[in-house]
Amino acid sequence: MCGIVGYIGTKEAYPILIKGLKRLEYRGYDSAGVALINDNGQLSVYKTKGKVSDLETFVTRKDISGNIGIAHTRWATHGEPCSVNAHPHYSSSERLALIHNGIIENYALLKEKLQAKGFTFRSNTDTEVLVQLIEYIQVNHRTSLLTAVQLALREVIGAYAIAVIDREDPDVIIAARKSSPLVVGIGEGEFFLASDATPIVEYTDRVIYLDDGEIAVIRRGGALRVVNLNNVECPHEVQRVAMDLGQLEKGGYPHFMLKEIFDQPACITDCMRGRINVEGTNVVLSAVIDYKERLLAANRFIIVACGTSWHAALIGKHLIETFCRIPVEVEYASEFRYCNPVIGSNDVVIAISQSGETADTLAAVELAKTRGAFIYGICNVIGSSIPRATHTGSYIHVGPEIGVASTKAFTGQVTVLTMLALTLAREKHTIDKDQYLSIVGELQKIPDKMREVLQLNDRIAQLAKIFTYAHNFIYLGRGYSYPVALEGALKLKEISYIHAEGYPAAEMKHGPIALVDTEMPVVVIATQNGLYEKVMSNIQEIKARKGKVIALVTRGDTAISRIADTCLELPEMPECLEPLIATLPLQLLAYHIAVCKGMDVDQPRNLAKSVTVE
Repeated sequence: MCGIVGYIGTKEAYPILIKGLKRLEYRGYDSAGVALINDNGQLSVYKTKGKVSDLETFVTRKDISGNIGIAHTRWATHGEPCSVNAHPHYSSSERLALIHNGIIENYALLKEKLQAKGFTFRSNTDTEVLVQLIEYIQVNHRTSLLTAVQLALREVIGAYAIAVIDREDPDVIIAARKSSPLVVGIGEGEFFLASDATPIVEYTDRVIYLDDGEIAVIRRGGALRVVNLNNVECPHEVQRVAMDLGQLEKGGYPHFMLKEIFDQPACITDCMRGRINVEGTNVVLSAVIDYKERLLAANRFIIVACGTSWHAALIGKHLIETFCRIPVEVEYASEFRYCNPVIGSNDVVIAISQSGETADTLAAVELAKTRGAFIYGICNVIGSSIPRATHTGSYIHVGPEIGVASTKAFTGQVTVLTMLALTLAREKHTIDKDQYLSIVGELQKIPDKMREVLQLNDRIAQLAKIFTYAHNFIYLGRGYSYPVALEGALKLKEISYIHAEGYPAAEMKHGPIALVDTEMPVVVIATQNGLYEKVMSNIQEIKARKGKVIALVTRGDTAISRIADTCLELPEMPECLEPLIATLPLQLLAYHIAVCKGMDVDQPRNLAKSVTVE
């Protein structure tokens, strides 16, 4: 969840590090810091609670020179957010500085051992324990920094991505990873280090992704070395990163979240490009073609995911069961890995993660692999850990998502799941040809229909002003729309801090209806489909208790329009594709309510974009 940046080369490091931290702000953080070694061999650490801009203010009139440095944005795990607990952390003698993403689970035991040897600690973090341990080994065993890191990490239990610099060896950065992402960028006479590629692509498109248990020895003027904890060389193929820098900027929008909501028509077009033919008559996912026999022979599918991706998984379950007639289970990855799941060699596990680094989902993948399951990944970030850990899969290709609250990644995931279900159904002959052609044709029209829905933006912005008073919201949907209700509620919670819950509309009578009164807004997805009459009855039940109803209806609706307080009209579409359209006004509603309340939309409190710790 933290952000790591490093630089070594011939340029001034500080400007590159600060720009890199700003590129990683979307990951979520509560403090920031930088460590630099200047030309005189002096190691300086500057850090502060707050934003990267606060760090920039803090270093005013301080020595920020030097061609080597590491920087960090911290999301607190051990120790409250404050300047002392911020990274980088000095070693006891201030010879070393270290930054760390992850959790050292056995830090308390290691700390006790070091305290018994006379070490004192400045912070309450697990990270400071690691840098003290590295220095202890380095000094007492008279080893190189690399060897000290290798020996220290053998004693560590937990997850980490780390970078260490040594004032006695100012031409090297040592970086290592386990269960937390780390990317090395290779430039001309310089190297870059980051949690993901976003801070690197401005300078080079050549990167390597470290694997678990690997250590990068990044030396100025030398070739990059990658070894493991036993000092065995680990050869790596340099990969090319394709990323448009414009995707990392707001492009005139006040927030990344609003930009990414409006990006969705183009993103879904990119997601479908090369997968649906020009005529709109056929869907082809190469992963399904390459592993057709294994996928078609599956006894069941198990989808593992967290947060927004879990909501997409619920829609995927409905799609796959409806069209493919294969049983599907949806599990929270964090629960799946600890419930001793029954998994067989004839099961297919689908892992969904925007970042491809979600710790619980990655652990669920590894568990399923040990049980012989076939793993299919659905991710956005190319080269991330989950795609590299799975047997095959599909990228959603929606571009970098900077806003912490996921928008275009959700619709991209649902689009890929729709194409997966259609491809499998055609291969299994479980879908009627005319129905298949109709849905594929309608799927191609989704970007244009998204553009229609986005025209509701100004109206929703006005509507949002009415609901800034609310302390609670209920979202209701049925069938394919139930997960959309869950997602709409999550978006509102994430960025406005208003308590909201999503329910299947019929379940309202089994408890939540007790909450309905004149102060309770209820958002209902009530489009024209097979459950329309049922949902209308649910709305009447709400109105009978004086609830305020915001209804998403199909264009031209007259019945619900007469009883709901507010209706937002959506274009007509097949029921199975409604989530791709109905989600957008709920994203806009959450966004505008949060803006009206003066919230930090792109970086909501306590949240991180990529949850790389348990």
